[in-house]
Amino acid sequence: MPVDLAVLGLGRLGLPAARAATTAGIGTVGYDPDADTVAELGAGRPPAGGGLSAAEVRRMLSAGFRATRDPAVLSRVRTALICAPTPPGEDGAPDLGAVRAAALALGEHLRPRTTVVVESAVRPGGTEEYVAPLLERASGLRAGHDFHLACAPPRLDPGNRAHGYANTPRVIGGLTPACTEAAAAFYGRLTEKVVRARGLREAEMTAVLETNFRHVNIALVNEMAVLCHDLGVDLWDVLRCAETKPFGFLPFRPGPGVGGHGLPVDPARLDRGERTSDCPLRLVGAALEANARMPRYVAHRAAALLNEHGKSARGARVLLLGVTYKADLADRTGSPAPEIARRLLDLGARIGYHDPHVPRWEVAGRPVPRADSLYESAAAADLTLLLQHHRVYDLQSLSAKAQLLLDTRGASPAGAAHRL
Repeated sequence: MPVDLAVLGLGRLGLPAARAATTAGIGTVGYDPDADTVAELGAGRPPAGGGLSAAEVRRMLSAGFRATRDPAVLSRVRTALICAPTPPGEDGAPDLGAVRAAALALGEHLRPRTTVVVESAVRPGGTEEYVAPLLERASGLRAGHDFHLACAPPRLDPGNRAHGYANTPRVIGGLTPACTEAAAAFYGRLTEKVVRARGLREAEMTAVLETNFRHVNIALVNEMAVLCHDLGVDLWDVLRCAETKPFGFLPFRPGPGVGGHGLPVDPARLDRGERTSDCPLRLVGAALEANARMPRYVAHRAAALLNEHGKSARGARVLLLGVTYKADLADRTGSPAPEIARRLLDLGARIGYHDPHVPRWEVAGRPVPRADSLYESAAAADLTLLLQHHRVYDLQSLSAKAQLLLDTRGASPAGAAHRL
C-alpha cells in the first residue's frame, strides 16, 4: 500500500520527523536496519536517544505509523527523508556510513518523481557530491531530472518547550529550483514557516554557521568564567548586567563542557579526513580548544576547592549531579561528565553520581555507584559537583545539605554555592 512518506533512520532526527508527519495526517513508514529499534517501536516503546516518550510512540502507531527493516517499502513512497545518524568518527569527523547505507537502500527502490531530502549532517557540498551519486548509481535515475533532491538541516532543540517542530522555521535548499519547491511543499505541511535557501550548499552551510555560532559563544563565556575567577569577579553578575543590553548582545552561559550532537566544523578538517592548508575559520579552532579545556578546568577547580577546605582530592568523596549533556534529557552524547569523572579518579577521588534520567553509568569501563538518596549522599560527600541542572534539583536545599557545592551551571542562588 503506497504511503506518502518514508523516514530512513529512526533516531533523534527521524523519530521527531515521523511524529510530526503522522500528527499532520501524513501516511508514514519508518525504515531502520536496526532490529532492536524496529522491535521497540513496534511494541510502543521509544528507542534510546529517540527523544520521544512511550505515549507519543503509541499515538504514532495508532495514527498508522509503522517501523520496518524491509527496504521494499521504500518503493511505494512519494517523499523520503534520510535521517541516518552521523556520529563522530575516530578523527572527530562525522561518520557517514549510515548515510551511505540509507542512500543505497533507498536508491535500489527509488522511483521517478520521488522527493528525497537529506536531514543527516553532511559537509557543505555533501548532498550533491556524496549522497546524489549513491542514489543515482543504485537507481539509474538522475537527481534534479528524474527525482527531486534537497537538504533540510535539522533545527530541533530537544527538551525546548517553547520551540518545537511546528513553530521552528525550516531551511530548505534543493539541487534545482524545482527540487527546492518540492521539498518546501512537503515541509509546509509540517512547519509554520519554510525558508528557501539559494541551493543545497547554502542550506548545508546554514547548519555550519548555526552550530559554530553556538560553540564560539560558549567558548567566549567559558574563557570569561576562568578570567573572572582569577580576578575575583562574579561572572554571573556580569552576565546578568550584560544581558540587559537590548542590542548587540546575546546571552550564553558557561559550563563544564559542550555536549550534544551538533559538531562544530574544525577549520583544519573536512568530514572526509582531508586537511586544508588555509581555512578562514580560525576562530572555530580556538573555540574548540577553549571548550575542550573546560572538563580539565572543572576538575582542577574541584580539587582546589577541596584543598581550600583542608581536604585532599585523594580519597575525597565526590558526588556528581547530572551526567547528561542537557537538562531534563537522558541523552549523554558529548557530555563532559565522563572526562571530569576520569580526571577526578586520576586524582584519587572516590566518585558517585546522581541523575534521574540515567539509571546506570560507567566511566572507563567501571560502573559508578549511583546515589539512591540525593540529600543523604550530598551530606556524606566531601564535595557535590553540579554538572547538569535537572529540574528535580532544589539547589537551595542541596546547598544546605552539602558540605561543599560547586555549581558549574550558575543555577544556584547567589551565595548558596561556589559557582564556576
